Amino acid sequence: MRMRLAATALAMLAAGLPPASAQQDPFQNRLGGALPSPSITSPNLPPALPPAEPEAQLSLSALLSGPGTPLRQGLAWRIYEDRGDGTRPSIVGRSSEAEPHFTLAPGAYVATVTYGFASASKRIVMGGQPTSDTLRVAAGALMLAGAVGDQKIPPGQVMFSVFVPVGTNSEGRLVRSGIKTGELLRLPEGTYHVVSTYGESNAIQRADLRVENGKVTEATLNHRAATVTLKLVAAPGAEAFAGTAFSVLTPGGDTIREAIGAFPQVTLAEGDYVLIARHDGQVYTREFKVESGLDRDIEVVAKAG
Repeated sequence: MRMRLAATALAMLAAGLPPASAQQDPFQNRLGGALPSPSITSPNLPPALPPAEPEAQLSLSALLSGPGTPLRQGLAWRIYEDRGDGTRPSIVGRSSEAEPHFTLAPGAYVATVTYGFASASKRIVMGGQPTSDTLRVAAGALMLAGAVGDQKIPPGQVMFSVFVPVGTNSEGRLVRSGIKTGELLRLPEGTYHVVSTYGESNAIQRADLRVENGKVTEATLNHRAATVTLKLVAAPGAEAFAGTAFSVLTPGGDTIREAIGAFPQVTLAEGDYVLIARHDGQVYTREFKVESGLDRDIEVVAKAG
């Protein structure tokens, strides 16, 4: 029997087969035997991405250049994305607070602040960390008023326009018109041309004024003018005719002002004038003089024939 088994083993070895004791049992895995673990590594898997940088807070404030006074009101903030490709930047934040806070993703930005007609800007790079910065604004202010002699002109009767001179043209570029008495106009440092108009005719005064950083320039423009009340009457001191059309002309014939009514009021610069009154198809004229500060009635007497 042993010789028969030995002969079988020799036959298997001759055929290149392992002996029965060395063959794997097909049920070994079912009975708890471990199979070789497959490899999970692959050259086709993408590399791991680095973690994205977080958004962070940008805190801003503004100071006046020169005195370094903090600006607490009248501010308009804008944050623009700086793409660096020449395209128009887009606004990513706005605020009117004195010290605004913006939450921004990492990248480059341009912060701008406007204070009246003055402004400042600064490029800021955010890198995932809280950042604080200060912008310095070179600005001052104008406060204007009008007067005739020693008498201040009521605020509603005088208006101002402010210009930036360009070359030899004192009114080269309009900054703003319709400025009222006592209004604070914030401007960049520089020299400005101011035009004051008293009433709605030719009572106009001009001045060049200097605005300095951190200072309010107060100026009163003095007019040589008066307000006259126009009347067409049958006799001196009599009741005025209603519906009269008046024209105020210079001695050379240039029309200064036209008005319709029983007694319209006209503010005129000091000087000589011709008054024409038209009523019921009749025309009446009179020459008169305006003296600075002397408000009075100008009567045209309707004479028959």
